[in-house]
Amino acid sequence: MSSPSRYPAVLDASQVGEYPASAKSGGGYVWDAVLEYRVWCHPERGAKRLDGGNDYFFAFASYEEAFEFSQVTKGAEEPLALILQEEHINEPEPGKFVHVKERRVTEWPVEFLSRPRRTANAIPDFLSPDAPPNRLDILRGIARQ
Repeated sequence: MSSPSRYPAVLDASQVGEYPASAKSGGGYVWDAVLEYRVWCHPERGAKRLDGGNDYFFAFASYEEAFEFSQVTKGAEEPLALILQEEHINEPEPGKFVHVKERRVTEWPVEFLSRPRRTANAIPDFLSPDAPPNRLDILRGIARQ
């Protein structure tokens, strides 16, 4: 029996590898679902030349599969998580936060998945005038309320 993953399961394993390569990068502070785990490969760093010398990725249904692949593949990066955000928090300038109610797909370092999954109240509570002073650290998963 395998041990449980330290990172969330993907939303729909049958869709892994079907998402477009282009995605936003980082940000938003909260997430709704993991779509796939990606390992980007770079021919200039020794990866096989599979796409005319362009960078390319392999998609996986679990972090563990992606990590194992990244460790044995020359020119591979550490895995990233392709996530879905139904809503997110934009920070157009330091300390100014905006609630964005727009669906987006973005790549995150897997460590960001320690941040809380979005709940109905997560963003309104974060933006509330009564939010604790360490609200950003709470969302980053490095402090508790």
